[in-house]
Amino acid sequence: MLDWILHVDERLTELVASLGPLSYIALFLIIFAETGLVVTPFLPGDSLLFAAGALAATGALRIEILVPVLIVAAIIGDAVNYSIGARLAHHFLPGATADTGPRTGLAAWIKPDHVARAHEFFVKHGGKAVVLARFVPIVRTFVPFVAGGADMPYRQFAIYNVTGAVAWVGICAGAGYAFGNIPVVKENFELVVIGIVAVSVLPLAFEILRTMLGPKGEAKA
Repeated sequence: MLDWILHVDERLTELVASLGPLSYIALFLIIFAETGLVVTPFLPGDSLLFAAGALAATGALRIEILVPVLIVAAIIGDAVNYSIGARLAHHFLPGATADTGPRTGLAAWIKPDHVARAHEFFVKHGGKAVVLARFVPIVRTFVPFVAGGADMPYRQFAIYNVTGAVAWVGICAGAGYAFGNIPVVKENFELVVIGIVAVSVLPLAFEILRTMLGPKGEAKA
C-alpha cells in the first residue's frame, strides 16, 4: 500500500493500461471504499485524484468522464458511511459504555481513537465538518460515520456531502489535470505525493497541537 501511495502515478498508469475503460470502475471502487467503508481509511485519496487528473491530461483518461464518476463515488461512499454510522457509531462515540470484552466483528477493525478524533472535528465544525473532512486523510473516512451516529439530519448531511464531494474531486483532480504533467512535477511525483499528504494533515496536526497546549500556549499538565 505504501508503494501504491508513493508511486500512485506509475501504478495508476499500469492499471489504466491493463484495464482500459474498466479503469473508471476501478477508480470508482477505490474512492467509494476510501470514503464509504470505515475499515479502509488507508486507501489513497487526494494523491489518487491528483494522479488521475494528471493521467487524464495525457489523454489516457477522459476528464469529462473521470470527474463525474469520482464525484458520484465520493457521494455514495459518504452516504453509505452515514447509514452505517447511524446504526453502529454510537457504540464508539465518546461517552459510550466501555466494552472491556474482546473486540469482535466490525469493532475489531475500527480504532476508537479515530472515531473520537473525527467526533471532535465534527463537534467543533458542525455540519461544515462534512465538507472540510474531505481534505483530511482518515478523518474524511470517519466523519460521515460520526455524523450518522450523532443523528445529523440526513437532508442536511446530503447537502454538505454533495458540496464536499464536488469540491474535493474538482480541486484535487483539477490540480492534477492542470499541473501533473509539468516536467518538474512529473519528475518528482513522489515528493509531490508526500507534499499533498502533508498539506492534507496540517489541519489535523494544528488541532492536535492546540489540544496539547493550554490556552496561553503552555503544555497541559
